[in-house]
Amino acid sequence: MNEKLIEAIKLLAKERGIEEEVLFEAIEEAIVAAFKREFSDAKSNDNVFAEIDRETGEMYVFEVRTVMKEVDNPKTQISLEEARAIDSELEEGDSIEMTIPVESLGRLAANAAKSAINQKLRSAEHTRIQDEFSGRIGELASGVIQRMDNKFVFVDIGRAEATLTKQEQVKDEKYTYNHHMRFLILKVEEHNGRPVIYVSRSHPNLVKKLFEQEVPEIASGIVEIVSVAREAGSRTKIAVASRDESVDPLGACVGQRGARVQAVMDELGSEKVDVIEWNSDPAVYIANALLPAKVVRVDTDSNTKPDGSREMSARVIVPDHQYSLAIGRAGQNVRLAARLTGWKIDIKSESQFRELIQDEFMSRFTVAEDETSGETPVPEQDSSDADAGQLPEA
Repeated sequence: MNEKLIEAIKLLAKERGIEEEVLFEAIEEAIVAAFKREFSDAKSNDNVFAEIDRETGEMYVFEVRTVMKEVDNPKTQISLEEARAIDSELEEGDSIEMTIPVESLGRLAANAAKSAINQKLRSAEHTRIQDEFSGRIGELASGVIQRMDNKFVFVDIGRAEATLTKQEQVKDEKYTYNHHMRFLILKVEEHNGRPVIYVSRSHPNLVKKLFEQEVPEIASGIVEIVSVAREAGSRTKIAVASRDESVDPLGACVGQRGARVQAVMDELGSEKVDVIEWNSDPAVYIANALLPAKVVRVDTDSNTKPDGSREMSARVIVPDHQYSLAIGRAGQNVRLAARLTGWKIDIKSESQFRELIQDEFMSRFTVAEDETSGETPVPEQDSSDADAGQLPEA
């Protein structure tokens, strides 16, 4: 042990956020354990301890013995005569610290110190990662791709490495070495005695957090992201509302010349983002959610099921030429709108709606006609019979 090693310990403690004393104590414990392994006579002796001078790095190993007139166990006791040769004031029953020669401990002590430092650093690092990132779940982390395999992408997120699983990756998104990206911290779990940080690129909240970073009005709470519906890698819809009537939530999120929403889309690659305005009126909210399609009419129906849950459905009428746009490619637009609003949405074109109304009318008319035809007819009176029953005029 020397001053250079002491400096190294102090530097490590500062860089890793570990108290110096924790490392010193770990090394002292490791030296005692190594000493006992090396010298079989000391294995059963619990009175051995080590001490490192915090300034010079000098190491001392001590063995505590009890002063006795008659020695029964030389490993733990010392005769009164020998003890008084060291300190004349010692009495029977006193304890004395015997310095053990450490000349043969040079390599042994160095190895023990190295092992103790590495073990303590690993333990402290695991604790730091667990504590730091458990408190950051749901937040963004900037990272650099380090390596990939068939299932996982491993990301350097600063003071730790994170894991991006296959399930949290975006289809067709490219993950290349040394590429910078932003991730959502999902969870921290322990595997094989060490904490593992899991991140996501496909979670809807990634988009939400990106907008929080790009839009000061969201970060300050003036504008709120009410809901997010996402099909990662393809399209996302977010609904926003303003707590300040003087602040336009759409304008705040889109930014001047679309700069803010474009910054979010740049991070997401080829994914499109629709920003729509939330409204307390379900009909207006649903119509907004179906943008860019134009809506003619929205009829909503809500009822409570026996189990207490609410069933909410809406019939939306759109112009014939807007029908495909309202549905979207493979039904994506209406599917995202339904997730965003929480309403089951059935879209009809104006032509389909007219046919539906006509069919309903004809169905009711047919039922009414059937009911009428089923009544018992009243027989008409024959005019000749009526005349025969009349009295002749006087």
